[in-house]
Amino acid sequence: MNAAVCLGLPSIANLISRMPGGIAQGIIWGIMALGLYITFRLLDIADLTVDGSFATGGAVAIMLITSGCPAWAALIAALLAGTAAGLCTGVLHTRLGIPAILSGILTQFALYSINLRIMGMSANRSANPDTFKLLITMRSVPKAILTGAVLAAAIVAVMYWYFGTEQGSAIRATGSNPNMSRAQGINTDNMKLIGLAISNGMVALSGGLMAQYQGFADVNMGRGSIVIGLAAIIIGEVLCDAAFRKGCEFYMRLLFVIVGGIVYYIVMVIILWLKLDPNDLKLFTAIIVAVFLAVPHIQAERKSSFKMAGKRSLNGKA
Repeated sequence: MNAAVCLGLPSIANLISRMPGGIAQGIIWGIMALGLYITFRLLDIADLTVDGSFATGGAVAIMLITSGCPAWAALIAALLAGTAAGLCTGVLHTRLGIPAILSGILTQFALYSINLRIMGMSANRSANPDTFKLLITMRSVPKAILTGAVLAAAIVAVMYWYFGTEQGSAIRATGSNPNMSRAQGINTDNMKLIGLAISNGMVALSGGLMAQYQGFADVNMGRGSIVIGLAAIIIGEVLCDAAFRKGCEFYMRLLFVIVGGIVYYIVMVIILWLKLDPNDLKLFTAIIVAVFLAVPHIQAERKSSFKMAGKRSLNGKA
């Protein structure tokens, strides 16, 4: 008899069989994290709209698919719905003077009721892959991984091109130094508006993909998504900096955000494989994010302490 079974340990074969599903979900969440990257890193805005816009994307996609709309067209509609949600947050922040974090909370709060209405006042709606033709589904994980990877690569390519254009550079400049940007004649309010719209459009696109993958949309499916997105961004940045010590190019950072989403979900798969309590997943998520957030600070502290020690030794010899 297998020694692992005798000791009551989980089967390695079972872990390996779960990995493809974790990779597929990691890619989808990585796309969501790319949207969050625009606000969190490029605009330096804490946008909490994403918890609502993710569910909006899923609700719009599933309702259109069950109404006979092609899956690809449903994803485009989900993207547009998310863009509209981002615009609402942008208007609250830039036109009405409400702080960005409160604007996101207000939009997210309103989206709960809107998402319920989109789904006909039902908390969830399903789309059976036997009845409807979906782009990705957990019944065909290899195809889901391939489709998700191609779509993620296309999004990274478009983002890399766009943020190299004049408007994209203006958005990056707005997040980097808003005062200097205004001095250069950039309308920073418009840049924030555009950035929030694009960000939530991508988040909703990811929500539409996730709804298709799992076969249903739920009004609460976006709850906690901002933490998962932040985890993917932080993990990706730490891995990118570790892999490219001389400096990580912008397009590589975008690619590593996807990698961060995959790594995050692989860790979640391992946690579930170890038969830990699923109710503790949010606790483990918080721990993972905290650890990866602390890594750059610890590395910087170590480098500075080594430099200080070197200076002291040189001063002592002098």
